[in-house]
Amino acid sequence: MRKLIATLLLAASAAAAPAQDAQDPFVVQETGKGFSRLQDAVEAIGGGAGTIMIAPGHYRQCAVQQAGQIAYVAAEPGTVVFDGVACQGKAALVLAGQGAIVNGLTFENIRVSDGNGAGIRLQQGNLHVMESLFRDGQSGILSHDDPGATIVVERSTFSGLGYCGDDCAHSIYIGDYGRLIVNHVRFERGTGGHYVKSRGARIEVTDSSFDDSDGHSSNYMIDLPNGATGRIGGNVFVQGSDKENYSAMIVVAAEGAEHSSNGLAVAGNEATLAPGAKPTVFVADLSGDRLAIGENRLGAEIARFEKR
Repeated sequence: MRKLIATLLLAASAAAAPAQDAQDPFVVQETGKGFSRLQDAVEAIGGGAGTIMIAPGHYRQCAVQQAGQIAYVAAEPGTVVFDGVACQGKAALVLAGQGAIVNGLTFENIRVSDGNGAGIRLQQGNLHVMESLFRDGQSGILSHDDPGATIVVERSTFSGLGYCGDDCAHSIYIGDYGRLIVNHVRFERGTGGHYVKSRGARIEVTDSSFDDSDGHSSNYMIDLPNGATGRIGGNVFVQGSDKENYSAMIVVAAEGAEHSSNGLAVAGNEATLAPGAKPTVFVADLSGDRLAIGENRLGAEIARFEKR
């Protein structure tokens, strides 16, 4: 994964890159060829490796990546917005290649009829998301299963996401992936579902914030429904008063212990209740494994641990 990132970002900044078609918003960095449609830029890279530099703008477009390794990079972070359009009834970016990087993009208002509209729908492969914003939609990132791959999300924000109808959407919902790493990420204003739900065997959530004080009909901060090992540390949690489920902040193996949770470390976190929030449990465990619950700073009316 690190080799992929280094290769693509080096290409994106190479001084000897060909001249670009400046009039087109989507430019394949390695060739300098520009396109008016993101999908055409994706298809130009095909099964190879490349970087698509995206000009500032508000785009009503989406794209499907079926092969290769592609970096989607904002020429100026924070100035590129993909608004309200989902490919295949799934997401603004549907990723089914070998790997992808998403750097500096905003995804907003992504909604589809089945309630699972996402900024990014990951079918397979490695994914690295950084400096990106997901807001006011159903899901931020939603994935299928790929036990041999890794997802990294860092320095990003998930705001105003989640939905529960016949099924639930979540800010981040990861299938049976090899590893999910969340670092320096902000979650806020949930509108249903969980902030992070991961069915993978390994989890790392560090130095992040979960601000549920303005959430509505939200559920758990972190849900590991099939168990997991790894670390949850250095985070700040604020539980709000408008909860669909306020019984716990972090829940382990609520849907069956398919993965071991032995040694799952939960330490160095801070958790409080917003005004009007009901008493809760910081970590609830249904796995029966030996979790490593260390020192955490917990506010009044938050129990440290509960075995269910």
